[in-house]
Amino acid sequence: MPRAALLVLDSVGIGGAPDAALYGDAGADTVGHIAECCARGEADRAGLRNGPLLLPNLIRLGLGGACGLATGRIPPGLEGAAPHACYGSAAEVSRGKDTPSGHWELAGVPVPFDWGNFPDSIPCFPPDLVAALCAEAGLPGILGDRHASGTAIIEELGEEHLRTAKPICYTSADSVLQIAAHEEAFGLARLYAVCAVARRLVDPLRIGRVIARPFVGAPATGFQRTANRRDLGVPPPSPTILDRATAAGRDVVSVGKIADIFAHSGTGRVLKAVGTDALLDRTLEGLSSLGDGGLLLANFVDFDSEYGHRRDVAGYAAALEAFDARLPDLMARLGPGDLLIVTADHGCDPTWRGTDHTREQVPVLVSGTGREPGPLGRRTTFADVGATIARHLGLEPTAAGSPF
Repeated sequence: MPRAALLVLDSVGIGGAPDAALYGDAGADTVGHIAECCARGEADRAGLRNGPLLLPNLIRLGLGGACGLATGRIPPGLEGAAPHACYGSAAEVSRGKDTPSGHWELAGVPVPFDWGNFPDSIPCFPPDLVAALCAEAGLPGILGDRHASGTAIIEELGEEHLRTAKPICYTSADSVLQIAAHEEAFGLARLYAVCAVARRLVDPLRIGRVIARPFVGAPATGFQRTANRRDLGVPPPSPTILDRATAAGRDVVSVGKIADIFAHSGTGRVLKAVGTDALLDRTLEGLSSLGDGGLLLANFVDFDSEYGHRRDVAGYAAALEAFDARLPDLMARLGPGDLLIVTADHGCDPTWRGTDHTREQVPVLVSGTGREPGPLGRRTTFADVGATIARHLGLEPTAAGSPF
């Protein structure tokens, strides 16, 4: 039986969505702006990378053509020979521009409601929420209580956190409550327990994720976040392709933070790793062991968390090039009839103002369709990806989306 692999390059958007202006993101273009910076020499960094953006394998999958469909132009450096695969762009119908809604829609379940958000004010959290969290989790109080960059607020408040044992709580434009604490002084298990309390308390507010953000270090040497992040989400409102594959008795492998994004619903075997290289290693491992008729879903978070949010153009470009260089290894693990789709869940343009996600279209790069290489057009919902995978695997059709 054929298998399917869906790789989500977190935040690798290819141009503003049709409704980007509603989110303040008209003109955002993650891949396009990175490519332009590279072409101008603005993304050169000694010992890291230099010159035009070099993505030959993604170009063969149709990345340049997908950008052209989304924006009407192919970014510099992404021109090249005719793609060897099918390619398209896709716009999101779910509201917001965060990770859960993007992934759920890719898996065939658009979000039918508005996520809750915390206002961009100081303080930003409702006083009764803070009081309940402190009472139920046994906290002396919280620090932060505002919109912030995670690395910046930890550096700013880390010393006070160590002195007071108050966790650092912050949010962003996304539907999220992030709680940071020192992994050793506060305790990792205690941080997870605090986040579990917070998850229950924010459920009535329709907050998408509570994220545990452990860090280590000291005021004299600086603070660094560790790999023990944990996302506490809510399950999708209806069965995704993961649930459908699991119900059909298929082998399912989830790589990276996929299990957290889907609240462990239908996520099968979970392969965790830190860093894009290590996540690719786990993806190759998962593909090597994926059974007939199986589904693998992988998330590559560093594009977003390490480079997009930090507005690091050179780092983002280097990460894309490093991923591209390993694509042949991945393609070699695919068997006859296997389907590979490379896509994204939203944008996070490192040239854009602020540090939040950007509302963008995403690439849909498809190998193994059995059809001639070429354009799939502009898809009007991410759910077309899930619908296509369901049909390829012979699963019950998804409620949303049209197979391509």
